[in-house]
Amino acid sequence: MSQMLTAGIRWTIHDIELFAENEGTRYEIVDGELFVSRASHFKHQQTCGRIFGQLNIWSESTGLGEAAINPGVLFSESDNVIPDVVWGTKETLAITLDEAGHLTGAPDLIVEVLSLSKSDERRDKEAKLKLYSSRGVKEYWIADWRSRKLEVYRREENQLKLVETLFSSDNIISPLLPGFSCTVNQFFPA
Repeated sequence: MSQMLTAGIRWTIHDIELFAENEGTRYEIVDGELFVSRASHFKHQQTCGRIFGQLNIWSESTGLGEAAINPGVLFSESDNVIPDVVWGTKETLAITLDEAGHLTGAPDLIVEVLSLSKSDERRDKEAKLKLYSSRGVKEYWIADWRSRKLEVYRREENQLKLVETLFSSDNIISPLLPGFSCTVNQFFPA
């Protein structure tokens, strides 16, 4: 969608409902700004699956929560996103999942996998970081399958702050996920 056509417009979920169904197109709204993206690169999807897989195996063994790929998160009418992977405790999911199967509040962990375009990278590293920070997400991971690195943001003093950047041979552990551990390399396809 052209920036000139959308400049000055404040989008809501009701506007998106009027769009024709367009297979493979993802519409997200962050602070009233519309972000449109197409189906991601194959390795992007593989990375999402691998991260979900690691979180899912750990979740099933501990019973502490659940992971999901591409859930709708409806924070408000003007903040409606589709993160790549989320994880929430059973308690968080019980209070945030609505009858339509959308999250209406912050999951405990959100993971975004960087896409190729600079506008998508700006969305994940700026707009979504700010949104997730303001909405109470406890931890935010940004995975880059091209450079095989993971940026970890944790809630400190009521905002998400970058606490570490991990590379292939580094282990990812989290106070949010007791006992969870794997090498960052396990998140990325060969």
